Amino acid sequence: MSLDVSPALLEMAERGEVDEREFVDCVRTSLPYAWDLISSLVLQREVDGGEFADNQVPPPSETERGQLLRALASDAIRGSLERHFGVRLAFQNCHRVAVFSPGPESEARYAAFTSVRAQLLNQSPELRDC
Repeated sequence: MSLDVSPALLEMAERGEVDEREFVDCVRTSLPYAWDLISSLVLQREVDGGEFADNQVPPPSETERGQLLRALASDAIRGSLERHFGVRLAFQNCHRVAVFSPGPESEARYAAFTSVRAQLLNQSPELRDC
C-alpha cells in the first residue's frame, strides 16, 4: 500500500469530494522520507537561487527507496507535490530526485536532466538493481 489513508479521507474520496490539502497531508505522513527529501530540495533551490536542485545520495534503505518510487511513480501524488511546492519534479535511477523552478527559464535544464542522454550517463553498476 502506498499511503496510509484515514477513514475520513477515504470516505471523502468515496463521496467524490477530495480536498487536495488533505491528500497532500496524507502523502506527508505516509511517505516521510520522500516528503523530507523533496522539501529539502525545494529549500535548497530557494536558498541557492538556481533553476534546480537535485539529490544524488541513495536512500539509506529499501524502505526509503520504496517511498521515493511510490511518490514519484504516481501521477496523482507527484502532481499534488508539484502543486503544493510550486515546482516541477524529475526522477532518475530510483533515487536521484530533482526539483525545478516552474516556467520557461528552467525548461532547457529540465529537458537536459530528463533526456535519454542524461539517463544513460547516470548509470553505474552500483545502481543496476536499485
